Amino acid sequence: MSILCLDVGDRTIGIAVSDSLRIVASGIGQLRRDKPEKNKELEHIKSLIFQYEVDKLVVGLPLSMKGEEGEQAKRVRNFVAELSSGIEIPVVLFDERLSTVEAEKVLREAKVSPLKRRKVRDKIAATVILQNYLNSQRP
Repeated sequence: MSILCLDVGDRTIGIAVSDSLRIVASGIGQLRRDKPEKNKELEHIKSLIFQYEVDKLVVGLPLSMKGEEGEQAKRVRNFVAELSSGIEIPVVLFDERLSTVEAEKVLREAKVSPLKRRKVRDKIAATVILQNYLNSQRP
């Protein structure tokens, strides 16, 4: 079984999945968020849970550098509450501080153009969040 990770933003949701041994995270895509199509988002996530045989969902929780929750954290919590009501696997909120900064750094070091960076940043951020989560679960 694997773990699915979501980096929930206002415009896109970055998506990553772990291998079955829960050692390595891999970005698998981004989901464009369209307000009127919220049910499509949830259905797409449910289909990924089935497709990748996921038994746990990790969602990045945006905290301030002081560890406090702001408006974006409230939006993420609301999204998670809605999603949780339609799935039967545990959902874990995990601190995502600096994941986007780390994703940007990785993309710059790989010499990815700024235009292409925007297209994959959330997927890479989800990968960073999930890898940090996997690392935190090791003894």
